Amino acid sequence: MLMFWIQFFLVLGAILLGIRRGGVALGLIGGLGVAVLVMGFRAAPSEPPVAVMLIILAVVTASATLQVAGGLDYLVQLAEKLLRAHPKYVTILAPLCTFFLTVCVGTGHAVYALLPVIADVALRTKTRPERPMAVSSVASQMGITASPVAAAVTTFLGYSAKMGTPVTIYDIIKITLPAGVVGVLAAAAWSLNRGRDLYSDPEFLARLEDPKFKEALDVSVTTLDKKLPRTAKPSVALFFSGVLVIVLIALRDTAVNAGYHLPNILPLVGGKPVPMTTVVQFVMLSFGAFILFAGNIKAADIAKSSVFTAGMIAVVSIFGIAWMSDTFVSANKGFLVEKIGRMVQFAPWTFAVAMFCVSAFVKSQAATLTVMIPFGIALKLPATLMLGLMPASYAYFFFAFYPSDLAAINMDRSGTTRIGKYLLNHSFMMPGLIGVSVSTVVAYLLSRVAF
Repeated sequence: MLMFWIQFFLVLGAILLGIRRGGVALGLIGGLGVAVLVMGFRAAPSEPPVAVMLIILAVVTASATLQVAGGLDYLVQLAEKLLRAHPKYVTILAPLCTFFLTVCVGTGHAVYALLPVIADVALRTKTRPERPMAVSSVASQMGITASPVAAAVTTFLGYSAKMGTPVTIYDIIKITLPAGVVGVLAAAAWSLNRGRDLYSDPEFLARLEDPKFKEALDVSVTTLDKKLPRTAKPSVALFFSGVLVIVLIALRDTAVNAGYHLPNILPLVGGKPVPMTTVVQFVMLSFGAFILFAGNIKAADIAKSSVFTAGMIAVVSIFGIAWMSDTFVSANKGFLVEKIGRMVQFAPWTFAVAMFCVSAFVKSQAATLTVMIPFGIALKLPATLMLGLMPASYAYFFFAFYPSDLAAINMDRSGTTRIGKYLLNHSFMMPGLIGVSVSTVVAYLLSRVAF
């Protein structure tokens, strides 16, 4: 037992040190953790999560190509047109827009271009900007577990083969998408009346006495005047076609598992169809190539895009942290099953709480899942249970240090979206707790009904 706790705090310390350093440090220090476990504690190293990394590489490369082609800007403009057409409902529509924007492109980083627009629409209708801004930032991250091309979903898919009952992308999305929508709506409904009305807030009224502050409020912000390249719309159509192909193949596998006799879309390898983890890789790379050719995109521009940079950081982080956590779990599997297995099986929600706590420090749902899924497998938790608890992998709103939260604070010119004096009393806490709690409960119930 002593050796378990020494190794546990070693792993925890490596994660915390990696978070503090930021960027690829999480992956590098995770690799150092593997070395210490193997050389110092004589643990057998587990296999690196190669399939997960390759899926993320393929999806991120396709998403980055979409960004360079102007597809992300086009989607942002569509969202802005909706918000400006119905400005009175900005607190409901804005988080739904950011949620589905993430669902479409697989990354919450697409929200940055929309946040200043949300703040502008709120100011034009004299709505307290904190109301739509905070919940929109939260919703943009909640959309990750509901996106068929997000790293978190493909991470879960990559591990599904080890879970005893493999799941498809369709199985994941049919649970997480409706659960995410319900969670976002619940958080938005709470946000409708949060805080004082803008022109009844004494702090805001005091700021209005400053001419520079008042002048800044009058500046209009829009993306509609941005001229899009001719490749924008075709790139979106091609990208979504790739997503549709993946979903259709997954639907076919689901139908076959249900007893329907359908022709094989893919060749058989060893008597079995090509696994979905491989399908996602070659389909997304293929449609990324289609966008590249259709728009005559420069390959160098793809590598320089913000989506590609963020994705590569995620890959390196997952490489180190997943390898370290899986090595630790494998080395202590007997202890974990004996001491913790019964508790989790008796009260499954405790696994969700543990995942939430990990995510509060790890700024990635994919990284959180790579830490926690090996624990779930060691504890012999069914894949359907872990799928139902998947929304709990988002908790990095808790300390409000994620870039989308900081961007929302900086882009709210009214100053109503903020971090409070006591660190945890910030604008994102209640929308995050409500959204994640409701979506997790709904996903859990849906998984019980669906499987």
